[in-house]
Amino acid sequence: MQTRSRWRRFRESYFLHDFLHDKIAVTSFVVFAILLILGLGAPLFSSSNPYDPSTYDLLNAEQAPAFMEEGQNQFPLGTDAQGRDMYSTMLYGMRVSLIIGFGAVAMQAIIGIVVGLMSGYFGGRIDSALMRLADVQLSFSSYMVAIFISAIFQAAFGVAMYEKIAIPLLILVIGFAEWPQYARTVRASVLAEKKKEYVEAARVIGLSKRRIMFRHILPNTLSPVFVISTIQVANAIMSEAALSFVGLGMPVTMPSLGSLINVGFEYIFSGSWWITLFPGIVLVVLVLVINLLGDWLRDYLNPKLYKG
Repeated sequence: MQTRSRWRRFRESYFLHDFLHDKIAVTSFVVFAILLILGLGAPLFSSSNPYDPSTYDLLNAEQAPAFMEEGQNQFPLGTDAQGRDMYSTMLYGMRVSLIIGFGAVAMQAIIGIVVGLMSGYFGGRIDSALMRLADVQLSFSSYMVAIFISAIFQAAFGVAMYEKIAIPLLILVIGFAEWPQYARTVRASVLAEKKKEYVEAARVIGLSKRRIMFRHILPNTLSPVFVISTIQVANAIMSEAALSFVGLGMPVTMPSLGSLINVGFEYIFSGSWWITLFPGIVLVVLVLVINLLGDWLRDYLNPKLYKG
């Protein structure tokens, strides 16, 4: 009998079957996929590059959307205060938000998984020291940590230097602020897994502690990590938007969804409501569909919650 291919096993899996029969999950995935493709492919789908001053004109500032009486067809969603096409600017802004969101979550996961594995497997003083470190981190608001680091960097090195490394710095700041969530979750799973027979068998045959942790225990602790990651992507995007809204996130010359909302908020009462409204809608929809996918994945992976 021939071994079934991975693709065939996936098509016949309960995961795909249950996913396709959940309308909310499918709809959320389709919307997220569209936003992801548009965001990451911004240079392909946009009509201009908002990062290049030669592609926009200040004389076109605050042009109304094309569906309004005073709008122009070349600007379907209007322009911002600098004359940049809102549609193109939003695509580039969404790409920045997605890069920061996924990058920050990757950093959180790496730090949290390593700390959680070491804490749960070794126990004793190592466990106490690492968990006290996580407690100290959790005692501070994530936004406070992010605001503190961003403000100090801008004051020490200047805005010009900050613009050059804004994206990696925000990934570092947001990622460093949220790793305890992963560490605590992985630690709890490791405490349960290390008592099982397959771990004892691995010790008996002389496998190294590193191999046991990363090759045997870690794969069995990834289910809750996947759930946390989906939710944390949304949280990281919201954190970037919040920092940008208070002026400590992406600079005006490199817009993200948060910085667009921040800039447009100054003009909302002057009649240029689209500068804030459209990026705000995209941000809400993006965060909403990611959270809905995370909720479905959590319910599916938790037999006590999942109803089929």
